[in-house]
Amino acid sequence: MRAFVFPGQGAQAIGMGRALAEAYPQSREVFEEVDDALGEKLSALIWEGEQDALTLTRNAQPALMATSIAAMAALGAEGVTVHAAEYVAGHSLGEYSALCAAGAISLADTARLLRIRGEAMQDATPVGVGAMAAILGLDYAAVDAIAQEAAEGEVVQAANDNDPGQVVISGHVAAVERAVALAKGQGAKRAVMLPVSAPFHCALMEPAARVMAEALSDVAIEAPHVPVVTNVRAEAVSDPDTIRALLIEQVTGSVRWRESVAWMAGQGVTEIWEVGAGKALSGMVRRIDRSVATRQVGGPDEVTAAVESMN
Repeated sequence: MRAFVFPGQGAQAIGMGRALAEAYPQSREVFEEVDDALGEKLSALIWEGEQDALTLTRNAQPALMATSIAAMAALGAEGVTVHAAEYVAGHSLGEYSALCAAGAISLADTARLLRIRGEAMQDATPVGVGAMAAILGLDYAAVDAIAQEAAEGEVVQAANDNDPGQVVISGHVAAVERAVALAKGQGAKRAVMLPVSAPFHCALMEPAARVMAEALSDVAIEAPHVPVVTNVRAEAVSDPDTIRALLIEQVTGSVRWRESVAWMAGQGVTEIWEVGAGKALSGMVRRIDRSVATRQVGGPDEVTAAVESMN
């Protein structure tokens, strides 16, 4: 049994998806449709721009989605559709890629939603107010307890439960710094502040959640062709109204990636394809459950290898 998963922010790189667009007209059409939806040449930034500009949240989110859907289009050109998976899932913004791949949200709407989401998440807090940090070597329960102790009336919470030894926290700068110090004192292998522009997936993102509630109210959401394992629930969802509500909740809620992968493995998934840029999710999957095989599908050669693996 197979699942397709889609990367989140941090996987972006100049040049991603270009080889796909050159090898597959269907992939090139994905980038063209995203450009049209946004009214700008995002593809030019992705392929020829500056990394700093691509890393801006407003650009990285639709760019990573476009690259993932371009990889899905290449697979489709070789006869492999989303129906080859029992489930789809995505890490944070990757959940939008998963929903698009599964036919729940149109490509144009997904691009526009992610531009709105990226801007709203960036604008939710003034620069310098929030921060994020990665805690390595402690499990979720330990980090959650540390966050509660470090809060002292401010916001700090476990934002990304990535794998058994990696939890990312998010919140007010001072509270995150207190949590980092506590984590080091409680045996964390590493506890490091992350170079991010905003404190994602915590209560400080509430203004962005309100923006997304309004944006999503105008967008058609269909039942996905295959169930989507959501960040908020860490289990499969197919009801459009539930999907809409969870996308709003996701902005301030934790990304329950460890539990999502464990849930899929528990349903019988033995192989996970990471569709799009990078290989961060594959590493997390291996640390969560070594019995689950992983495969990256981000370029033409990887598309060919993935297709051949099914024969």
